[in-house]
Amino acid sequence: MELASYADRAVHLVNTADPYRRRDDLTTVEDARALLSKQGACGRLTNVDVQELRTLRDRLREVFDAADAGSQQQAVDVLNELLELYPIRPAISNHDGCDWHLHLAEGIPTTSAAYAAKACMGLAVQATELGLDRLGVCQAAPCRDVFIDTSTNRSRRYCSERCATRANVAAYRARRKEAALATAAAA
Repeated sequence: MELASYADRAVHLVNTADPYRRRDDLTTVEDARALLSKQGACGRLTNVDVQELRTLRDRLREVFDAADAGSQQQAVDVLNELLELYPIRPAISNHDGCDWHLHLAEGIPTTSAAYAAKACMGLAVQATELGLDRLGVCQAAPCRDVFIDTSTNRSRRYCSERCATRANVAAYRARRKEAALATAAAA
């Protein structure tokens, strides 16, 4: 089992909101169902689950923001609080004709808590295996989506190719404008 792959759950959850552009894609049970179904984890959901996921999202945002700002201790403190709040309860299973395999969050009372336990554990594994400096926040303004940098040279600065292209075009245009102003001032 690749525990680090569960970190994608944390990224997907955090990216359901962009507080800087006042966007929130996790306001209803249907929104939560859409998010959780991407990971094949969609049991019975209620408005309580939605609120729990929204609270978790805010706390996970704190982890990414702290790591991105170089405050590794703060990121670890928040992540440890979350790991304590959402402990892993592993169980071995062989359902649906599959070989024996590990499930991380068996017997957890709510679907949102099970999702949270897996997301926090995955993020903790990524942070300890790759390093906290691999948790990033997109540098393309106004985007503030989060990502996990898995590049070999630790150089990722954007959440997507779209944001990278947008930032590079904006920088190019700014350089051209600056050069045109310098030429006009020299003339």
